[in-house]
Amino acid sequence: MDVAQATRIFLLYVIVPLWLLVGIADWVCHRRTDIQHTTGAKESLIHLLMLVEMGAPVLAALVLEINALVLVVMLAAFVAHEATALWDVSYAVTRRRVTPVEQHIHSFLEVLPFMALSFVVCLHWGQALAIVGMGPETADWAVRLKPDPLPLGYLGAVLGAILLLEVLPYLEEFWRGWRANGGHLVARLRH
Repeated sequence: MDVAQATRIFLLYVIVPLWLLVGIADWVCHRRTDIQHTTGAKESLIHLLMLVEMGAPVLAALVLEINALVLVVMLAAFVAHEATALWDVSYAVTRRRVTPVEQHIHSFLEVLPFMALSFVVCLHWGQALAIVGMGPETADWAVRLKPDPLPLGYLGAVLGAILLLEVLPYLEEFWRGWRANGGHLVARLRH
């Protein structure tokens, strides 16, 4: 097994599952801090935005050929996610306690996407260099399915886990906050 194969295996079978587990751990922290009565659906909406910001490039990386276009989309989504994460925490700390455990979970939710992006960039270094006009390759901006797709079992498991561990819990969180505040995004602070 060469380094590229080992990196792919580590990315697919360690980084992705760990990222999903940390995402559900963050949801548990929100639930324990009574998010629906503190920050309300507004913070949950921010969480859903971050899920889309990371979900789109992850889906692209799972099914599309990694080229300059996919790398740029992944990088832009990462930067957007980081800005949204800063907005999220800046809002949350004004209305609820963000515990040290939750802060530590957030550090994983920032570093795991960076690690994933870094691994993908290293695996497709020629296209990464081509984006900035360096190296022997020409930047490829086409949208194409992977020529050697990931196994359907893996794709089904990952997409099912994303639905069960990320999408549904964060939709539930949003609904809980929306319902608890009579259809308003922001919870009324209780004194």
